[in-house]
Amino acid sequence: MCGIIGYIGHRDIVSVLLAGLKRMEYRGYDSSGLAVLGSDGIDLKKRIGKIADLEEDLNGQKIPGWLGIGHTRWATHGVPSTLNAHPHKTRSGELALIHNGIIENYTAIRDDLSRKGHHFTTETDTETLLHLIQDYYRGCTLEEAVREALKHVKGTYGIAVISRTEPDKIVVARQGSPIVLGIGENENFVASDMAAFIEYTKDVIYLNEGETAVIYKDHFEHKTLNNHKINRKPERINLSVEQIEKSGYPHFMLKEIFEQDHTVEDAIRGRLREDEGTARLYGLGKYKDALTDAKRVIIVACGTSYHAGLIGEYMLEEFGGIPVEVEYASEFRYRNPIIEPGTIVFAISQSGETADTLAAMREAKHKGAVCLAICNVVGSTIAREADAGLYLYAGPEIGVASTKAFTSQITVLALITLYIARRKKMSILDGQKWVKEMKSLQRKIQTILKSDGYIKKIAEFFKDRPNFLYLGRGYNYPVAMEGALKLKEISYIHAEGYPAAEMKHGPIALIDKDMPVVFIAIKDGTYDKIMSNIEEVRARNGRVIAIATQGDEEIKSKAESVIYVPEVAYPLMPILTVIPLQLLAYHIASFRGAHIDQPRNLAKSVTVE
Repeated sequence: MCGIIGYIGHRDIVSVLLAGLKRMEYRGYDSSGLAVLGSDGIDLKKRIGKIADLEEDLNGQKIPGWLGIGHTRWATHGVPSTLNAHPHKTRSGELALIHNGIIENYTAIRDDLSRKGHHFTTETDTETLLHLIQDYYRGCTLEEAVREALKHVKGTYGIAVISRTEPDKIVVARQGSPIVLGIGENENFVASDMAAFIEYTKDVIYLNEGETAVIYKDHFEHKTLNNHKINRKPERINLSVEQIEKSGYPHFMLKEIFEQDHTVEDAIRGRLREDEGTARLYGLGKYKDALTDAKRVIIVACGTSYHAGLIGEYMLEEFGGIPVEVEYASEFRYRNPIIEPGTIVFAISQSGETADTLAAMREAKHKGAVCLAICNVVGSTIAREADAGLYLYAGPEIGVASTKAFTSQITVLALITLYIARRKKMSILDGQKWVKEMKSLQRKIQTILKSDGYIKKIAEFFKDRPNFLYLGRGYNYPVAMEGALKLKEISYIHAEGYPAAEMKHGPIALIDKDMPVVFIAIKDGTYDKIMSNIEEVRARNGRVIAIATQGDEEIKSKAESVIYVPEVAYPLMPILTVIPLQLLAYHIASFRGAHIDQPRNLAKSVTVE
């Protein structure tokens, strides 16, 4: 989950590395550091805390050199500390290394190296890898030493290594953790995320599993771990600096919440056929027919993407007539899942790099399933390894707590559902109604966003409550789970999401005058049941906050606070009902002074187990 960056070229090294690290801070922010190679050797600067702390230590200092590497850490092995921060440097000062991933057999390697006389000073698995490379770095090139060392490593890594004795290159390698090269003119870059160098170049090469590269100032060499040359041309990416800046918002999360009218529209654009009442799914290519003929669908995902998958399950079963299971990817990969002929597996991941989701997809492919991806990041590993897939086109999501990706994922699942339903049992008239409803989403999201000031007042009133309960039924039960997750992630308030009917099977014991209970109480087939659940909470003095359909006057007498959303076809309602919950969590966290974009212990892209 850590972020790594490397640069070789003519620019000020420290400025390039710090700017890149800031743009990857969503990947981890326990500590950070950089190493610059110049005429006096490798100069190392490290600091516990956020990148701003490292920048303060440097205080505008220029470190002369022609190449450098930098790292922002999400701790796995070893507590966050300056000592454990990356880059790591050998005692001789000859080598420095940065690493994203986990070396699973580091203990055995460390024991073996200790017997050979190596001395370790940190708690990290990364230092072990550095010493292993050093052990092979005798009478060979740095590239050869890295390749030989990695043959003995089990686990995941995205690494960049520099050497004082080979001062014209950075050696990189990838297994499980994302690495992208940025190809410039008389300068080259390497990073975990293209956003780190987007202001300098838009020409990139994504490393695949088991690939290495050596980048020089004016060229690069791309090979497999077995030293076979790879000739892959750079891709031109469509990403602007403006997309990865806050644009006047205090936090990326708030910016991304307010982008949802556009991102949902972007997910739809070009994918609807109003005349035929259906969807275009060009990204699925020849696998569109497999969708229609599917005997079973399995959705694998984690976190927020899992909640989107649950909503997809409701849609696909009700309108597509296909049995659907939604699995936590982390559990799916560690059992022996039954994959029968005719099974389609959807892997949902914003980043396209989620380690458990990627591993689950690979397991499904190994068992013969057609695997389709729903992800946001173009060129990501899941997107490349899936048989086919659909992009969200939501643009970079930098806030750690996912918002716009969630609504875009539901939108894409609705498109898939419409496509299948029209090819099976849905009439053209009903299909055209579905299309019309999807086209209305942008305007209706804009209406909800105008309620931000009112939601902020509700947040201020409830900001100090230690617990929240979120309840919903049907399509809005996963929304309740997602609302609770958002609050937990960024405000550190304990919150749980449940199906409303399950309240009586335990959670009702928690309800008292200090417990806010958030109901998604939409005018649909579950409305009367939800109203009964609200009465049960009121009878126990619970504080009711309701998300309700515009025009519902009855609920005003039942709830202490009511946030209205426009009416839309009920399968699409989660796209609207989640937005007030995102804003509620955001404002509560803001009032509590939390680090909203970088909540403690979390990172945006979970690329390790």
